[in-house]
Amino acid sequence: MTIPSPRSRKKARIEIIPLIDIVFFLLATFVMVSLSMVKMQSVPVNLPVASTSVPQDRQDYAAITIAEDGSLFFNKESVSPDQLIAKLRKFKEENLDPKIFINGDEKSYLGHAIAVLDDVRKLGISKVAIETRPKSSAAP
Repeated sequence: MTIPSPRSRKKARIEIIPLIDIVFFLLATFVMVSLSMVKMQSVPVNLPVASTSVPQDRQDYAAITIAEDGSLFFNKESVSPDQLIAKLRKFKEENLDPKIFINGDEKSYLGHAIAVLDDVRKLGISKVAIETRPKSSAAP
């Protein structure tokens, strides 16, 4: 025989509000981390410094990198000057509004950059930017 207790027995409950808080926190964290990830399409080089450097929109673009020794890279892939023209032509066909970012080591020759810029313009690509570092982040 059971004796009834004056206190009512509480049933176990799953509290959903703290669970929702945790899910939203994880969702917000994931969104912030994914937005902060930058799509790097170029080979790391020591960029020249410019006081008028302005951040650019980096969506749907191709990066051409000129290394210190003059070697060329198209989106991290080593290419010859002839291969670069073919890749640029293909990139222009695949994109309605092609954008090209040219970045070169500050010790590379200006002639290499001018030759690349000339090749880009011969193909009719007019949205071209030369990447630099802002003066404040320059190495001493």
